[in-house]
Amino acid sequence: MQRTFWKRRSVLILTAIFCCALWGSAVPFIKTGYRLFSISASDTPSILLFAGLRFTCAGILVLIIGSLLQKRLLIPTKSSIRAIPVLAFFQTAGQYFFYYIGLAHTSGVNGSIISGTSAFFALLVASILFHYERLDLRKVIGCLLGFFGILIMNIQDLQSVSLGGDGFVLISQLCSALSAAFIKKFTETDDAVMLSGYQFFLGGLVLILIGSCMGGHLALANSAGIVVLFHLAFVSACAYTLWGILLSNHPVSQVGIFSCLIPVMGVLLSVLMLQETQQAFSLTSLISLILIVWGVGMVNAREDN
Repeated sequence: MQRTFWKRRSVLILTAIFCCALWGSAVPFIKTGYRLFSISASDTPSILLFAGLRFTCAGILVLIIGSLLQKRLLIPTKSSIRAIPVLAFFQTAGQYFFYYIGLAHTSGVNGSIISGTSAFFALLVASILFHYERLDLRKVIGCLLGFFGILIMNIQDLQSVSLGGDGFVLISQLCSALSAAFIKKFTETDDAVMLSGYQFFLGGLVLILIGSCMGGHLALANSAGIVVLFHLAFVSACAYTLWGILLSNHPVSQVGIFSCLIPVMGVLLSVLMLQETQQAFSLTSLISLILIVWGVGMVNAREDN
């Protein structure tokens, strides 16, 4: 009965939109967290510590809520012992090592737009490496539109684009795509909620360990910062768990089409929270956003016949 519920088209649409709204809020909240905890763009250890605390809390939250909802303690199975470290590496430790450092060196608007490329990477990985999808001309054109959108966004500052900023955010999206493909694979035999909780917890611990060993520190007495940290943990716990459930019940392309909403919502929230109005409504940003959304829609459009 539960499996049938998640296969409904209406449930897919509403759940995916909700996930994208949560992810869209992550960019401005992360940058707000940097400000509240007095983390500078050059303070990489504290950035990683901040990310690690978020995902460790998210993992605990997922496991507690998941155990209560399923009325049983979520314990790793024999097959998940291999899956959890793989997901922890790609989905949490790898993806957010690059994402948090990159976001500290670029704007919230840029970070939101580049995050939209995860749909293109997910398609390429699913098609070429895992053979979940068929890569046709329509999808290739969609990918080219998306990457051209990224080029348009950075064209005026092309000489100053650095790997540590926009480049790191882009690398994080490749890690995200790989994790999505692995989620599709591993949830064929294991519970998506259980995998999500343990991989978040393990990946978060890795980031905390790296950040602490590098000398990172956070002033956790800041109540506003704690609220932001809790919101980010909720974003991870809720959105990624629901997304994993959707991926286990639908083709990657049908779920991925909704990723086009992430940069749109991220840009709007960045405008509201970070006062990046000038950049958000510049000609290049608007053209870039339109091309990326158009490309994602083309890549993931459902075929009528």
